[in-house]
Amino acid sequence: FVADAAHELRSPLATLRTRLELGARQAPRLATEALTDVERIQRLAADLLLLARLDAGEPPGCDEVDLGQVATEEALRRIDARVPIRLEVASDVLVRGSRTHLARMIGNLLDNAVRHAESAVTVRVAPPARVEVIDDGPGIPPEHRESVFDRFTRLDEARARDAGGSGLGLAIARDIARTHGGTLVVTGDRGSCLRADLRPYREEEPEPRAGR
Repeated sequence: FVADAAHELRSPLATLRTRLELGARQAPRLATEALTDVERIQRLAADLLLLARLDAGEPPGCDEVDLGQVATEEALRRIDARVPIRLEVASDVLVRGSRTHLARMIGNLLDNAVRHAESAVTVRVAPPARVEVIDDGPGIPPEHRESVFDRFTRLDEARARDAGGSGLGLAIARDIARTHGGTLVVTGDRGSCLRADLRPYREEEPEPRAGR
């Protein structure tokens, strides 16, 4: 149902967005506000569709993915973020899976960190297949370190600072980590550190050969 609903939302939203863009010349302020709302709903529909696919057990893929390269690319996409993003990336940290999904996981963790950081965000990629995204914000209280991964759940402070969020980013990130044989947890005493430990490429079972 969720997949069908998300899919059906995409077409009318695309049409509405096109009409708003064409009407921006007559009422630019109203059109800009409406386009912002449409973009928010489009992101929500895309998130729901991805969650439905993950829930259905859709195979993550079998690409050889360099986590350091993906993390660097996602950080560069946010070069204009309100705080700097620092990279501490080891080379040749490889996993097998979906490059698109892993980029989404790291991107979601970065977006979350940027929203709550005071002055900087750090991304670390280390062997065997660990990704850490660290911010120097107020942190996540121990009693909420599991609930932040629940769908549509946001802490009061997060809600106030990010009224446009849907509360799905961390849920999606954890589901992607799990489909890649890993975990995603909150650690750290100061600020927040979201740590994903995935199944390293070298530990993958060899692909089965076709029968004779």
